[in-house]
Amino acid sequence: MPCVADWLNSPLRLVQGLFAQSGPNPEWEKKVTEYFREKLKENNATNWVPSLNDVPLHYLKPNSLVKFRCMVQDMFDPEFYMGVYETVDTNTRTRVLHFGKYRDVAECGPHQEIDLNSSQTVTSERQTFYCVPVPGESAWVKEAYISASQARVSPSTSYTPSRHKRSYEEDEDMELHPSKQKEQHMGSVGDIHGCGEPKRLETEASAGHHLTSPNCSPPLDLNFPLPGEKGPACLVKVYESWDSFKVNDILEVYGILSVDPVLSIVNNEERESSSSLFDPMECMDTAEEQRVHSPPASLVPRIHVILAQKLQHINPLLPFCLKEEESKSFVSSFMSELSPVRAELLGFLTHALLGDSLAAEYLILHLISTVYARRDVLPLGKFTVNLSGCPRNSIFTEHIYRIIQQLVPASYRLQMTIENMNHSRFIPHKDYTANRLVSGVLQLASNTSLVIDETLLEQGQLDATGVHNVTALGNLITWQKVDYDFSYHQMEFPCNINVLITSEGRSFLPSDCQVHLQPQIIPPNMEEYMNSLLTAVLPSVLNKFRIYLSLLRLLDYSISDEVTKAVEEDFVEMRKNDPESITADDLHRTLLVARFLSLSAGQTTLSRERWLRAKQLEALRKARLQQQKCVNGNEL
Repeated sequence: MPCVADWLNSPLRLVQGLFAQSGPNPEWEKKVTEYFREKLKENNATNWVPSLNDVPLHYLKPNSLVKFRCMVQDMFDPEFYMGVYETVDTNTRTRVLHFGKYRDVAECGPHQEIDLNSSQTVTSERQTFYCVPVPGESAWVKEAYISASQARVSPSTSYTPSRHKRSYEEDEDMELHPSKQKEQHMGSVGDIHGCGEPKRLETEASAGHHLTSPNCSPPLDLNFPLPGEKGPACLVKVYESWDSFKVNDILEVYGILSVDPVLSIVNNEERESSSSLFDPMECMDTAEEQRVHSPPASLVPRIHVILAQKLQHINPLLPFCLKEEESKSFVSSFMSELSPVRAELLGFLTHALLGDSLAAEYLILHLISTVYARRDVLPLGKFTVNLSGCPRNSIFTEHIYRIIQQLVPASYRLQMTIENMNHSRFIPHKDYTANRLVSGVLQLASNTSLVIDETLLEQGQLDATGVHNVTALGNLITWQKVDYDFSYHQMEFPCNINVLITSEGRSFLPSDCQVHLQPQIIPPNMEEYMNSLLTAVLPSVLNKFRIYLSLLRLLDYSISDEVTKAVEEDFVEMRKNDPESITADDLHRTLLVARFLSLSAGQTTLSRERWLRAKQLEALRKARLQQQKCVNGNEL
């Protein structure tokens, strides 16, 4: 049986063995998938696989098995490749069958040629996803995945040594002068090469030089949705069930890493001579599309997927799938100690919110909220909170965001300034010249926490872009959707983003619930006070908070017929007593508060006690708003 080193370091050799056993019979493909699925089920085997998220590319061996935790940022057009092809030895005329799956370039020996007219040739189709690291992924998430990894890696000797010392300028020089790159890598091209242009398996357009592109910012626009993001972008080649994935899905993929320098060489040579080698109708791709769809493999590696799974969440402290038997014991064990965890979290957030326990209660409910269903166009379960009464131009809101960052797996703080509104790209749009989806700030993965800070807003004029961006934020909050711009039409992309708005007065953005902050303490040094909160909490306690917030979002919830009837009767009674101020919206919001209040206590069904507590919280919240309105006139 192959050892760990074989299936991790040389997966193509194992694939070759399974292919040789089956020949052109397509059963070999299922055997490959099944083999690796079983291998990864072995004890901690997934931790042995190096991850592109935390291992630099120059430490990874080409054609080895890797994994990547990512978001699908764009989907390119399907491409055709030679799934099975036949080579002929020019000396002995011996014929050999090869597989093209999991490869970018055809493999053939020094005296072999591909027989393009062979009856054994099988043309197959694969889909390419452009994938980026999960936008806004928290530092603690990355660190936890790194510490769990048992992968053994060292700087690769067969692929661009000292990669980390090469600058983008050197990359630019290599791409402008491919002959240099060809000389540098001549030794590694011998056993895997194109055997002349017609024999290439790479069917995408050639990789041009990105640095002069008007749509790309030097040195290479990796199309990350959020500014300042780091990490690799990858072209992920999917062979099975690609219809089950969609843009913005979070995936974990296991596949074969392809960073062969020959890709850039062949792409450059093909680009230079494409007009003479190919039929013009086959070369309709623009130069921009060539640059975007075939970037240098050294900067945007390829992963040929063997196994891919859609992730429910990215919290490394939780089991990936909560429905598996071994996960159920984890859940039941944690649920048994839920009450003290909730109490500690409430105390922690109360201190963070300057002693306001009511605001802390609503913040917990907000952090465990999620869109659980859609009725027509209405998203059910969204709970956008507007935390008003925040000090203006203070570091308070920044520190509140830092605390949220420490609790949730992915987040982003959107500083609402006139400058940002007028100049940021919020909505993704289709670039038809490059045939790609250009990302925007609102292209976020499901369950991301978005904190919109209005306390920085000054007087000024919104231009057309600013108005467009504010409208997009309103649509995101109200309908949990972002309308991507495809020039000739808009396309709706449903989302599930937790939005918290911090503001001085009432936000001019819509929200489901406004909570006015009433500080009970005013620390003399806000920075020192907020920093001491995080340093005082034990890492083990912080981890419990993280598990608590992620786990409760994934629990099912129901209301029995008996309780539903009692709630309806109660609401009718409330309307009788106060017909002016009790509306259908109040019922909907109170039911939401009751839902998340129940879940926050580990209860998956509504009880009479939780319903009464929800009514009490809502009464306190409204009384506070009314009190503030009396103080400040009609501001609230």
